[in-house]
Amino acid sequence: MRDRPDGLREADLRLVLAEGWRIEVAALWYAAVGGGSYHWVARDGSGQGWFVTADDLDDKAWLGHTRPAVMAGLRSALATALALRGDAGLDFVVAPVPGRDAELVRPAGPRYAVAVYPLLDGTPGRWGEPLPAPQRAMLTGMLAALHESAPPAPARVAAIGLARRADLETALEELDRPWPTGPFGEPARTLLAGASGRIRDALRIFDRLSGTARASRIVVTHGEPHPGNVIRAGPRLLLIDWDTVALAPPERDLWMMAGEARRYADLAGRDVDPELVSFYRLRWALDDICAFVYELRRPHGRTADAEHAWRSLDETVAQLLTILLDIFRIG
Repeated sequence: MRDRPDGLREADLRLVLAEGWRIEVAALWYAAVGGGSYHWVARDGSGQGWFVTADDLDDKAWLGHTRPAVMAGLRSALATALALRGDAGLDFVVAPVPGRDAELVRPAGPRYAVAVYPLLDGTPGRWGEPLPAPQRAMLTGMLAALHESAPPAPARVAAIGLARRADLETALEELDRPWPTGPFGEPARTLLAGASGRIRDALRIFDRLSGTARASRIVVTHGEPHPGNVIRAGPRLLLIDWDTVALAPPERDLWMMAGEARRYADLAGRDVDPELVSFYRLRWALDDICAFVYELRRPHGRTADAEHAWRSLDETVAQLLTILLDIFRIG
């Protein structure tokens, strides 16, 4: 996240860290990295470093549509990650640090949830930049091991449907009136007006393919194993950002692993389903479109995050045509 969280002060964060993890912060830096969560690097008086995240409970629709539901979903996801690392022995899982009373996530005011992670010594990947072949092979092996692991008790089942579909469908019904929500409201309306037929077609295809996903065998999946969630630590790879962990068909992860289907099949003993790969690729694009439209139809300014939402919406709508053509080719 590029913008700082609205309504979460540094003093609030320091208090949560002291009360929840007994971390007396000597220095705290905001880290404008990644997406979906706000991040800081903290150091205590002894020089120990920590990576701190804060999640906006109003902005994780895949976990729920109320703050209590999102908080419960976060607790479940982080407990799943901790169990995968500890009980299942998957040492590539970067799990949260338990605080007092073994709590993994604590509220910071009514809107935010804070978690603490070890500060890793490694090189993070970047979204959109493919991993080198040896690291891609290593990540495929990690996913095969994850998918073969026994589902921990806290694991939830991933939703098949789109969390903010209703918001997108409302937007498509309101293309004939202005969106005076901020500097990117009208550009977003114009963009959707030109692509509305394509988006409606994509939603219909999504509904048709979703039945296959619902009937498929489910395993423990990460949800977003892209290069931006990979850290190279010496000869090893580590996988971060486990708030999306859930039970789902393996293709929920594997659609991001282009060219690795044969290697995965050899490791896991089962083939990758091309139709499900296409479904999850389409689902990712539609989910992003829903989220970006939701953001730009809310009041917003010309901030870094709003500019990112506008650029990403433009790019994702353009990519939708290629995704649909690939689905038609397969089917």
